[in-house]
Order: sequence, then structure tokens, then C-alpha cells
Amino acid sequence: MRILVVGTGDAFSTERFGCCCVLEGNKGLVLVDCPDNICRALKEANLASGWDVDVMNMQDIVITHLHGDHCNGLEALGFLRWLGHRNLNKPLPRLHCWKPIANRLWERLAPAMDQGGKATLRDYFELHLLDPEHESLIAGIHVSCRQTDHSVPTIALKFQSGTHTLAWSSDTPFDPDLIQWLEHKADLIIHETSPPPTHTPIEPLNALPASIKSRMRLMHMPDGFSAACTDIVCLQQGEVITI
Repeated sequence: MRILVVGTGDAFSTERFGCCCVLEGNKGLVLVDCPDNICRALKEANLASGWDVDVMNMQDIVITHLHGDHCNGLEALGFLRWLGHRNLNKPLPRLHCWKPIANRLWERLAPAMDQGGKATLRDYFELHLLDPEHESLIAGIHVSCRQTDHSVPTIALKFQSGTHTLAWSSDTPFDPDLIQWLEHKADLIIHETSPPPTHTPIEPLNALPASIKSRMRLMHMPDGFSAACTDIVCLQQGEVITI
């Protein structure tokens, strides 16, 4: 599995884009979360990595929750694809999320995207629901999800391609049960760190066993976060990871 790191910052960062990555499956690309300035974020990641990811060909998007630093880019991406493809009879991007997120998604987007009541979510995206009780297949990648204890409905994710598995914490306070779920059979664990109470401070992550920390990378870091405070590697925007 190949991973392009697009954004690593928290909601208030002036130094980084919001947490986001692109996964390469054997049947296409998957965008995990869609923060503000998604087109610029992808362009900068392309330039840094040499991997040319075209937003116009992004067919699968997974959204972990409805905070703006994880979903604001849906407006720009949705309009861009609608404008570019509406007369070309091309398929809509597939948008994957948990039902409690889907229930309020259009409420979140409609004030900017309903075109005076003439448009609905179906004009921009093909909606697919993720179920914590069942695995989904997205772009050839097996995807499972688990609710986290965030301030709005939020899911952590695991992506399995062949024998390789990526775990993605999404936004969460420190949760030993979630850590156990994430690290089980995972080759790479991408975990957030930000100030509590709705996020995970670095101290409990630092206290994890070395066998877990060696497979862990950090995201959602606030401005001023010092890599010197931890022996867990911090993700870098534009980085390409192969597992």
C-alpha cells in the first residue's frame, strides 16, 4: 500500500494543512478526509513527492467526521468535479462515511451547495455508508471503522490491502481500547496528538510499548509542536510511505 501524506496539522494551524492522505488501492485512489484548501494541499503534496495525484480523477473519498478541518474541502472538490464533469457523463465521486455523519452531511453542505434549492448531495457525490459491524471494499482496499469518543460522531479507520494494514485514529482522546483496535495486525498506525480533552496529548502515547510506538506516526499536531518531546516519528506533508 502506498500513502501520500497531504496534511498533518490541527484545526488552527497556520503552518500545515488539515490532516489528510491519499491511499493507492489496486483499483484507484482513496482520499482520507478533505480539509480546507484541498486543491492547493494536493498540489503541494504532488510537488514535494513527485507523485501526480489529479483531484479530477479521485473517485473515492472517506470522511471521518464533520469538523471543518476534515470536511470543508468537500465544497470545493464537489463544485470542481460538478463543473468539470457535468457535461461529460462521468461518474460522481463516491463519498464514504458512517451513517450518523451522513445524516447531517447535506445539512452541513447545503447552505453553500444547494444552488437555491435546485441541487442535492446526489448532484455532487454518490453516497456510501460505512458500517462498524461490516467491512467495506473501497478501490480494492478492505476498510473497517470504529467510533471514537470525539465531540461529534467520528470514526477511526483501518485499511487492508493484501497483507498490509494501515490504521488511522482520526480525532480522539487517548483510549487504550482504541489503541488495541488500531494496532492489531497494523503495519502502520497514524495517530493524532493535540491538547485534551477531545484530543490525545503526547504523554500517554509516549508511554506506550516500544512495539507499538515503532509502528506509529503522528498527525494533527498543533503549531509549535516539538518533535523533540517524543520518540514517535512525526508525519511530514508530501511524504510518501509504502507498507
